Amino acid sequence: MHEPVKDSLVETLVDDRYFVRSLIARGGMSSVYLATDRRLDRDVALKVLYPHLAADRGFLRRFESEAKSAARLSHPHVVGVLDQGIAENLAYLVMEYVPGRTLRGLMEERGPLSPRLALALMDAVVEGLAAAHDAGLVHRDVKPENVLLADNGRIKIADFGLARAVSTSTNTGTLVGTVAYLAPELVTAGGADERSDVYSAGIMLYEMLTGRQPFTGDSPIQVAFAHVHSSVPVPSALCPGLAEDLDELVRWCTAKDPEERPVNGRALLGELRHIRSSLSDAELDFRCGPSPDGGPAASGAPTEALSGVTEVLAGAAAGTAVIDASAPRPDGTGSNSTEVIHRSGNATTVLPSGRNPGSRDDADAGGYADDDYDAYDDGGEGDDGDDDAGQGAPRRLTKRDERALVRRSDREAHRPRMSLRSGKPRRRGILLGLLLTVLLAAAVFAGWFFGAGPGALVSVPDVSNISAEDAGTQLGDAGLTYSTNEVFDEAVAAGLAVGTDPAAPREVRRFQPVTLLVSKGPQLFTVPNVVQRTIEAAGENLRDAELSVGAVTEEYSESVAAGSVISQQPLPDTLLRLGAPVDLTVSRGPAPVEVPGVTGLDEEAAVKALEDAGLTAAVAPDKANSASVPAGAVVAQDAAPGGLLERGSTVTLTISLGPRMVEVPNYVGQRAESARADLESRGFTVEVENLLGGLLGLVRDQEPGAGTAPEGSTVTLKVV
Repeated sequence: MHEPVKDSLVETLVDDRYFVRSLIARGGMSSVYLATDRRLDRDVALKVLYPHLAADRGFLRRFESEAKSAARLSHPHVVGVLDQGIAENLAYLVMEYVPGRTLRGLMEERGPLSPRLALALMDAVVEGLAAAHDAGLVHRDVKPENVLLADNGRIKIADFGLARAVSTSTNTGTLVGTVAYLAPELVTAGGADERSDVYSAGIMLYEMLTGRQPFTGDSPIQVAFAHVHSSVPVPSALCPGLAEDLDELVRWCTAKDPEERPVNGRALLGELRHIRSSLSDAELDFRCGPSPDGGPAASGAPTEALSGVTEVLAGAAAGTAVIDASAPRPDGTGSNSTEVIHRSGNATTVLPSGRNPGSRDDADAGGYADDDYDAYDDGGEGDDGDDDAGQGAPRRLTKRDERALVRRSDREAHRPRMSLRSGKPRRRGILLGLLLTVLLAAAVFAGWFFGAGPGALVSVPDVSNISAEDAGTQLGDAGLTYSTNEVFDEAVAAGLAVGTDPAAPREVRRFQPVTLLVSKGPQLFTVPNVVQRTIEAAGENLRDAELSVGAVTEEYSESVAAGSVISQQPLPDTLLRLGAPVDLTVSRGPAPVEVPGVTGLDEEAAVKALEDAGLTAAVAPDKANSASVPAGAVVAQDAAPGGLLERGSTVTLTISLGPRMVEVPNYVGQRAESARADLESRGFTVEVENLLGGLLGLVRDQEPGAGTAPEGSTVTLKVV
């Protein structure tokens, strides 16, 4: 028993943030991993591009652009793009992790789905496509593998923009898409728009209802040409009893002419929901079950509830494979992976000749069954319209008959056409000798080829930190062919070798190409001008320029608003390395001013003093009496003298009414002590003059006399 090979990324940390826990799936462009975002402590799906795509800078630019466009698309039925980056020679995309499974897994388990379930699933898919089309995005690779069924009941479509990124990285004669769901215009013209997604969605609906794809073939090109030259059959041809509205919906979505399809997902969504609401329960619960020959057959049994689709799915989407159309298929049949088909003039294919498998003579040897559907009527010689003569139109093979025909052809191919035991013994000896000689020569050639020739294993030498010329010499001495690619590197000086791809000391065959990576020195980025911008906007501008915010200091400024940048260091248009800091000086607004003391000044002088200090004066509507401040002068201010206020702040002044007038009684003839106490209680200052020694203690006279006097003024008592 062989131990499984552990993926080199599993249990590693990507970009100092994403801890890779396990491999979910592999595809033609990337591998998808389950990872944990350590910064936000959440599970994510990490899609890592293969090295040959990550090394293509043009592709990476398109990949970044498409990832940003997809990240702006936020919809409940679209897998969210959370992050994208390049780190340690890895180009990656971080997506929302959707635990559950794909629509492909559901269809493989259950076969044909009921219209109720199929339309419910399509509603979510088309709603997601409609949101994307409204945002100007085209998916280009709609298929069951890209429809995720979360275990909490959510339905999401994944991989927006990736098909576009890989298609624009290939030449103009290359077509990218999954042939089973490929719109005809992608084969003939190569261009895709919203109607191409609608076509793929129609094929997917056909497969959900019937359990089969409308076109199959031995090679991707056969399937692609079928989309171009044949019309998609209606689902009821395979499943009699399906509602006619479903046939019309599939026919509308899969029209060969894009002008005859719904213009986008939004138009399709409206019609889809109308059909769902107009079908009866019997029509919605109708289902094609498997027939005895392996094909679908009508069944009136009610379908399962929609909640049944929520089962375990691991990963962002089924991998997208890139397959050369000239290579043999692994299983000899069609594929659901995204394929690259080279169109070289739409060359004619030569089909093997043989007896008509549809004739009555071959019926017992795996020919067409009587209940197959008519495929075509060639109208050639011998077709006189006489059905009894066996000259009718050929009929399509059933799956069972196809397998029987393949087994019969395989037996014929392995049946020897001559016997080595027949003929003359000498001739047999010569033939055996020639055969042995050829086998020996082949063995010798193979031994040389894989031992010392181009197929021999050699270790890639370590050429880092030496000149490009010396590195090329070492690779040539090792018998390796190489190409040169210049890359930015923070540590290796320009002109020196950074390393190779594959990296040393990996063993490769001599005929395998090796890429020599030569340093262009550190990548430099232009410092943007962030003066007069808020600190938040400045930080975002610097991060977009691949730089960082350095030290931030604050200063008062009379001209720059608080929170905005006054100056920066280094200055704009300076070239810095990746992630270099830029120091910022941020305004605290105008400097505060000291409050002058204006108590005792008249109103006009007080207002002028405050305005000269950069403040605003306001006079309180109510005035106040003051025994010490004369009327018309400032008796109080609400900001203490010497304090600091922002320039332009308001200081409120209270103006004096002068002292309050208080009644002075007549104390002549009264005892001096009681008169003094009464005056002091009224707020007066009392002075006593003793006449003749003041022996009697009686008030003989007073100044001022009886009447009123200002509060706090002095009253003199003359005592005898």
